[in-house]
Amino acid sequence: MAAAAPFVNAQGLLSFGAQVRGVLVRGVEPQLEEKVADIGSHMAAGKLEALVPGQFNIVLGSELARALGAAVGDKLTLIAPQGLVTPAGILPRLKQFTVAGIFEVGMFEYDSGLALIHVEDAQKLYSMADRVSGVRLKLRDLFQSREVARDLISRLRADVYVSDWTRSHANYFRAVQIEKRMMSIILFLIVAVAAFNIVSTLVMAVTDKQSDIAILRTLGASPGGIMQIFMVQGVLIGVIGTLIGVAGGIALALNIDVVVPFIERLLNVKFLSREVYYITDLPSDPQRSDVIAIALVSLALSLLATIYPSWRASRVNPAEALRYE
Repeated sequence: MAAAAPFVNAQGLLSFGAQVRGVLVRGVEPQLEEKVADIGSHMAAGKLEALVPGQFNIVLGSELARALGAAVGDKLTLIAPQGLVTPAGILPRLKQFTVAGIFEVGMFEYDSGLALIHVEDAQKLYSMADRVSGVRLKLRDLFQSREVARDLISRLRADVYVSDWTRSHANYFRAVQIEKRMMSIILFLIVAVAAFNIVSTLVMAVTDKQSDIAILRTLGASPGGIMQIFMVQGVLIGVIGTLIGVAGGIALALNIDVVVPFIERLLNVKFLSREVYYITDLPSDPQRSDVIAIALVSLALSLLATIYPSWRASRVNPAEALRYE
């Protein structure tokens, strides 16, 4: 475990002027939150450290602030669902907060529906005394989250709920996994089509060079030698094409954050709409194993594509090819 931070999760309504929005209110300890999350490094305005206990400051997501029309320094009213029981009936619990910052993490769900306040202010507003909703853990290896969660379940009480990042947005990660599989199939089909182009190119070359092949055969070239000539030609085409494709793909993947916005501005379109997708930017993380696998498959298909045309060239009959020469 790398770090831990307590938090309070609650629902609420934010009101500013004529605008009202339902939000997820999260009470955090700024110094500890910085160690488990990267919100502090994604502040568009203000600082996360401005959440000081007793001052009732609040930090909003960028889309939420835009929807409310609020900016740093404005005062909002937070309405908690827990009411106050009075002789006149149940009254809503209201508290005025000052906007101390605006963050933009690039995930629409958080940018449009998350508001951060200090954990002590959240405990006072929601009458939680010194209790918290939970503790967030940050691991040195994020892929160990499932094992850590299982270990905690066996150690903690039965009424404690344990969840990891793979469960929080399970549908999103399943969709990404399915997309990756489908993209692998599509990429394989694209490489296969390119390999068929090698086949057609070599078949045309064999047809066009039949007389030359016949002359080489009459000079003593063996069928195996003729076959090797065309296999070398096909493999060279495959190797050069694979190297160019891998270099171009890596260059595009490393600069996707520049290329995609340029295309969006050029065509005046938005590939990832904030209202539809979880994310607003197209991420790219080239994996060495994926690149090597794709390159090896491309080279293997290129080699297989040369077998039939090369075999056909080796079967050319010199007498038939030179009959009309």
